[in-house]
Amino acid sequence: MIETRKFSFIAHMPDTPGSLHRAAEIIKKYDGNINRIQFDRRIDPGTVFYEVTATGEAYAAITRDLAAIGYLQTSLKPLDFLKFTVDMPHRPGALHEFLDFITLAGANIAFIDFDDKGRHPHRLTVSLNLEQSTVVQELLDQLKSRYRLEILEYDKTGKHLDDTVFYVRFAQAVRELIGDSEEEFLLSFLADTNHMAQELMDRGCNPHQAFESVLETGRSMNRTNGSGFYADVQRFSITPTVTLHCFQPPCGGSIFLLTTPGETIMIDTGYGIYHDAVVTMLVNYGIGDLAALSRIIVTHADADHCGGAGFFSVPVYLHQGTLDILRTNNRACGSRSDHASLDEFYTRMINLFSRFNTPSDIRTFDPPGKAMRGMFPIIGRFTIGDVELEILDGLGGHTHGQVFLYSRNHGLLFTADSVINFSSLTKERADYSSLAAFLVTSVNVDSANARNERKGLLDLARETDTELSGAGRRCLICCGHGAVSVLEGAQLIPAGTIERYSAIIPE
Repeated sequence: MIETRKFSFIAHMPDTPGSLHRAAEIIKKYDGNINRIQFDRRIDPGTVFYEVTATGEAYAAITRDLAAIGYLQTSLKPLDFLKFTVDMPHRPGALHEFLDFITLAGANIAFIDFDDKGRHPHRLTVSLNLEQSTVVQELLDQLKSRYRLEILEYDKTGKHLDDTVFYVRFAQAVRELIGDSEEEFLLSFLADTNHMAQELMDRGCNPHQAFESVLETGRSMNRTNGSGFYADVQRFSITPTVTLHCFQPPCGGSIFLLTTPGETIMIDTGYGIYHDAVVTMLVNYGIGDLAALSRIIVTHADADHCGGAGFFSVPVYLHQGTLDILRTNNRACGSRSDHASLDEFYTRMINLFSRFNTPSDIRTFDPPGKAMRGMFPIIGRFTIGDVELEILDGLGGHTHGQVFLYSRNHGLLFTADSVINFSSLTKERADYSSLAAFLVTSVNVDSANARNERKGLLDLARETDTELSGAGRRCLICCGHGAVSVLEGAQLIPAGTIERYSAIIPE
């Protein structure tokens, strides 16, 4: 039996009647089955995305024939943008003669303007998109020998391209976020992004908002890195020898450290892109001696909680379900998510933009046994100084494999992303969080289980408050995002004081 598999490619075809039909004929000719096609003139009038099932030999023939007629897109290099004016002779055929030069140069007209009743009756203004810089110079030399010509703009970065080449502009924006990349990688990422936008359009979303949300996700991390980095910081003395530190970076989840005079444990790491800035911050707070770091505990697989783990040379402890997500690069792994394809794209996108670094020394928690804490199985224990932490297995509401950390005696409850103090988020953090919520429609892979997790954790916090009340102490709820808080009725209230740390810029 001849093996078939799924292939994807991008076609860029003329905006003329019959173009889609001609491409479909080629696919049919080699018995290819179209699984997905997406084209939207509102986004780009010439770019079509295909997924087909075919044999390897048939796919090679399909792409060969598409390339032969100029339909196969194999590059996303930025086009040169040229805007100029020419003094046009006022006689029959003048515009036709001028356009002959444009056509021979292989240029795409983005804008053309001429009115013999206007302020400049002889002036023609034209904007062009061209593929090669050498062609630009040749075209200008030809035009200058025949017309009076004035250059208004010339751009080689792709920033001035119009929406007739939307996907080229998008690819150039991605390059600015991640640096130069192979064309094959960019084409694959573009196809994945288009697939995401297609599904969001099916849910009634604006496609341009989808693409812009992807770019804004990367831009937010880039502009808040380096000199733009900051964090909100809380510190608590848990015992005479153990101190809790909470650092809220500009984007993503909080980073927690439990420190003693001789040992440090990190709970979640933040994005990989922030690693250098985080280490500088830890030094500023006197806990930057990484030799004292004995282990990292990861609550779940989202990049804003574990993307920096691979930069540290210590064991990283996590749930087997979290490890499965890291291996598949899909946060929907192990769940019944009804938006799994969006989760899969989001995982790859966020890991790319945030410079996810997978740890080399990974150790998994035990499988659930009989021991329980409320509704949650106890799957491990860790001790630092005189504080013991239980590892509680989640229900798979936010992600499969999410865990919580708890110390009843010392009033510590690390809730990961199942309990968040949203009211403590700054507008910038809330806006950034809304990007993920839009792109995956829900950050929880199982909403019912997420609600049960939140209720179970808050019940645990209330029980702990009751037990500690005699000693005048409270349960500190260490949320995955937002401030470390205490529970007042149904409200989360920030605990202690919050100070702002700003990046230290070397002189």
